[in-house]
Amino acid sequence: MSGLKILRIGPAASVQDMGRPGLLGQGVSQGGAADPLALAEGAALLRQDSGLAALEMGGMGGEFEATGPLRIALTGAPMAAVLEGEPLAWNASHRMEAGQRLSIGAARRGVYGYLHLGGGIATEPLLGSRAVHLMAGLGRAAEAGDLLPAGSDRNNETGLVLAAEDRFQGGELRILESFQSSLFPEAVRVRFAATAFQRGSRANRMGVEMVSDGEGFAADGQLNILSEVILPGDVQMTGDGKPFVLLRECQTTGGYPRIGTVLPCDLPKVAQAQGGAALRFCWTGLEQALEIQARFETALKGLPTACRPLVRNPAALRDLLSYQLISGAVSAEADPFATGETA
Repeated sequence: MSGLKILRIGPAASVQDMGRPGLLGQGVSQGGAADPLALAEGAALLRQDSGLAALEMGGMGGEFEATGPLRIALTGAPMAAVLEGEPLAWNASHRMEAGQRLSIGAARRGVYGYLHLGGGIATEPLLGSRAVHLMAGLGRAAEAGDLLPAGSDRNNETGLVLAAEDRFQGGELRILESFQSSLFPEAVRVRFAATAFQRGSRANRMGVEMVSDGEGFAADGQLNILSEVILPGDVQMTGDGKPFVLLRECQTTGGYPRIGTVLPCDLPKVAQAQGGAALRFCWTGLEQALEIQARFETALKGLPTACRPLVRNPAALRDLLSYQLISGAVSAEADPFATGETA
C-alpha cells in the first residue's frame, strides 16, 4: 500500500478532515481541520474530493518516507519543504516515488500547514470521520513510526499550483450579532468593534485568546447566564472581559456570555494568526453575512479552475520522463495549412 511513513513529526500534528457535523446532541463538537480552506485547496490541487483527510501540522512539520509512488499537495501555513534535497513549491502538488524522503520545516507564516495525499489519508474512521478530536477522545496525535496510508487514487496529475488567499497575518473578522449580543450594552459593542486586538498566547484548536489595551468587555448580569449550546465562531467573554474566539474543537456548551459570532469564512484568519498578529472585529448584518458566506462558498467551488501549471526547471526534474512534455509530432516538410480537402 502506498503511503507515507512518519520518521519525525511535530507535537501538534494530526489527521483531519471536515469533522463530524450533527453530533452536538451526543456531546461531540464538529472538530475537523482548523483551516478548512486549506483542505479545499489541497483537494483542488490533487483533483479530488475536499472531504478527504490530510495531515494537519501545527507550527512544525516533520520528515516522511514514501512507501510507494504517490501524489502529494502542500497547503495552509507556508513551511519549508524539501524532497530528496530539492526544495518544493508550497500550495502546489508534487509526485513522490517509493523510498523518497520529504522534509517539512517550521511555519514561516501562519500556524497550520497541511500535507495531502492523492486518495486522501485512509485511516480507520470513527463516528463517520477520520478527524482526530483530542478533546472528545477520538484518535490521537501523529507520532514517529506511524504510517499514513493513501486511499485509492484515480488521478495522476501533479505539477499544479494555486495562488492561496493570504489569511496568515490576522486582519478583519466580520462578526454577526447572536442570541446574547443584547446582553452587552450598545456602548460596549461599539467599543468592541473599535478596539485593536492581538492574538494572545493562549490558543489551540478549541479557541484563540484576543488581547487588547484597556478595560474588558462585560455583559449585564453575566453571572446569571445559563449554559447554552455554542458553536465555532462564537466570541465568549471570560470573567475578566477578555474575548476568546471559539474554533472547530470547542466545547458543546458554555456559560460565558457571547458578544457575537464570527462568520465561518473568516475563522481561518483566527486559526492561522500567529502570536501578536493584529485582528479587528467588524459588525455585519444577517443579510450581508449570508451574501459574504455564499460568495466564499462559490469561490471554494471554483478553486479547481484556479489551479495553474507549476513552472519548474527541467534540468532539476528528477522525474522528467513522467511528464508529457510533447503531445504530438508533425513533419517538418508538411504544409501546415493543408487540410486534405479539395475545393
